Amino acid sequence: MECIKPFFFDMTPAEKAELQDYYRVILDTGTLILGPFTKRFEDEFANYIGTRYAVSVNSGTSALEILCRIHGFKGKKIGVPTNTNFATVAAIIRAGGEPVYLDMSVETYCPTLEMVKAAHQHEKITGLLWVHIGGIITPDFDKIVEYCKTQHIILIEDAAHAHGSEFKQKKAGNFADGGAFSFFPTKVMTTYEGGMITTNDEDVMQLAKSYRNQGKGSADYGNYHTEFGNSWRMLEVSAALGLIQLRKLDHMLDKRQQVVEKVIPILKELKINYCDTSHMNRASNYKFIIRHESSRNLAEIKESFKQRGVILGGGVYEIPCHLQPVFKAIKIPNSGLATAEKYCPRQICLPITSGLSTQEEKQLQEAIYQVM
Repeated sequence: MECIKPFFFDMTPAEKAELQDYYRVILDTGTLILGPFTKRFEDEFANYIGTRYAVSVNSGTSALEILCRIHGFKGKKIGVPTNTNFATVAAIIRAGGEPVYLDMSVETYCPTLEMVKAAHQHEKITGLLWVHIGGIITPDFDKIVEYCKTQHIILIEDAAHAHGSEFKQKKAGNFADGGAFSFFPTKVMTTYEGGMITTNDEDVMQLAKSYRNQGKGSADYGNYHTEFGNSWRMLEVSAALGLIQLRKLDHMLDKRQQVVEKVIPILKELKINYCDTSHMNRASNYKFIIRHESSRNLAEIKESFKQRGVILGGGVYEIPCHLQPVFKAIKIPNSGLATAEKYCPRQICLPITSGLSTQEEKQLQEAIYQVM
């Protein structure tokens, strides 16, 4: 029996040969950072997202922190969903901000407009670090964007899961004051390690380029520093891989969607709840979130799938940030975080990738019937 894994590195033999040719160019020129592949990848990524600019960095975590610093989160209260990755909350803290946790909706595993309004009115947030969890752009996100604009709340999109996700003809990373993407190996597209900042603001773009390069302003090299930056540059070899992955991103997303469309009828037949993305033009399906209501715990369900050759990926997220020991000093809002506490341990994410064969799709479908 084949073992279906939650991650798949999608590279054809021809693409591997192309990448090797790129590497030869990089090695022959000796330009290992801030070279032509980096510039080309940034330009093509910005064009894909629809923003004026994109700035590559060494990780999605760095992309978040840079945006938090540029937008002046220091000393301010910043709303952030509790069911997110460590990096989202850590970026606020490292930039000197104070995280204010938001609860989530069971329908989307994201906060709602009403939750944002409550955090603004009662917790006095002046910034919002929004997470498109699993690649989902919520049905009310356009209203959340508008509310933030009218109330002068800085809105940054953590789009680490949302490469290519699109809602009302606009892609994630192009809705508000800046977007941060991750190219970690598990993501829909990868550059080994890496991240990207998207923005329509020239000043933000210039500052981001300085921050990633030890604060050297517009210079690539030298020892004159204008910002308190860091060594957050992307490697040329990473940018080269990014060019190939970006070119085939829509193809990979289409394949993922085809798998999802075969799974949904089974879930409906079994009356199992899942996070619906039918309101979107396109979903990344980085995490296809299923909510389970059975008495079995998460470990039992994962083991049952594993026995049938299906390894489930990480959830979103089984332990929310307000229950993580590292963040124990952050105050929990008076409204509480009851929904996240109840439903974060009650979700699984199927291994939806662009590499599933027809036989593996059938194996996955059979496992859902047998386990769920």
